[in-house]
Amino acid sequence: MSGQDITQAQAASRAVWLKNLHQWHWISSALCLLGMFLFAVTGITLNHASQIEARPSVIRKQATAPAPLLDTLKAFAASHDGDKAPLPEAAERWLLETWSLKAGGRIAEWAADEVYLPLPKAGGDAWVRIGLEDGAAEFENTDRGWISWLNDVHKGRNTGAAWNWFIDIFAASCLVFCLTGLLILKFHAAKRPFTWPMVGLGMLIPFVIALLFIH
Repeated sequence: MSGQDITQAQAASRAVWLKNLHQWHWISSALCLLGMFLFAVTGITLNHASQIEARPSVIRKQATAPAPLLDTLKAFAASHDGDKAPLPEAAERWLLETWSLKAGGRIAEWAADEVYLPLPKAGGDAWVRIGLEDGAAEFENTDRGWISWLNDVHKGRNTGAAWNWFIDIFAASCLVFCLTGLLILKFHAAKRPFTWPMVGLGMLIPFVIALLFIH
């Protein structure tokens, strides 16, 4: 094989690699577009969380658990004192009927005199307490606003398994986007002399800031 044939084969191979890299790059960028926008915006709101005023809205409700349910809870608490376990089905059904509240098998904290059900959520908090002596039930729901909700979504705090899976898949797509972008830069670096200095600068700036100003 002549030198010209080798050069043509290398050029063809390079073209195939570059085509595939561009394809993976635009696919990963399309998948990441909305997620990157969301995480960029919430990165700003998180960085200035102390400067963004939040006015929590708190709703409190009270009710009395019916006698049959109270007997069920007492019997369950007697064998689970100090444990953490889901509410009985009857209790979950009563919460749904009374406050349209879906416990969803969440873990409650049991004691001889009360059961406490924490209901953390993105952008707020909620809880239910049922006294086992008199059946007095309290429900409190705190909403800290949409910015707090977005911040918690950014952190994956109390967002559920589906969103956590999305974050992992999104992060993998971002890695593909970055790596294919880096390889595309490598292919074009010979004709663009500022490529590697700009890449180096992009790595150097955060490193220097972290080294000098983060304590």
